[in-house]
Amino acid sequence: MTARLPVTRALAALVEQATGRPCGTGELPRVEGDSGWEPASAPYTILDSLPGEFGGPPFWDWHADAAWSYQVTSVGERGDQVEWLADRVRVGVVGRTDGRWAYDLHVPEARVIDRELTYDSGGEPSVSAAGAIVSYVQRVTITVTPA
Repeated sequence: MTARLPVTRALAALVEQATGRPCGTGELPRVEGDSGWEPASAPYTILDSLPGEFGGPPFWDWHADAAWSYQVTSVGERGDQVEWLADRVRVGVVGRTDGRWAYDLHVPEARVIDRELTYDSGGEPSVSAAGAIVSYVQRVTITVTPA
């Protein structure tokens, strides 16, 4: 079975490439600034791992497929910012051009056999109580098989 960490790192890199904005893995992304690593300014994304699903041979057989699920939260200061960011995430993960994926998802020692957008908050961003942060949630599943 393919390990999750390489899939997580590959997906975070894809989200950064597709959006042109920082993506944190389970936390606020950090960017290198004049005084070292600092919190990224909005807009940005946060990638969180969700429970996975497994198919094929038993777990002890390293040839089993794995479907790793993630939540991508787009964070911004305004609703239009997070919708713009979510549009770019959607294109990056499941967008197609001429019958091929718009963005390659390279996972070391694995082959991505499916990508699926399983939930999209549908343009209904969530506004924090203070009104300073807006978020937009999408969930994706990446299915991999050992290379």
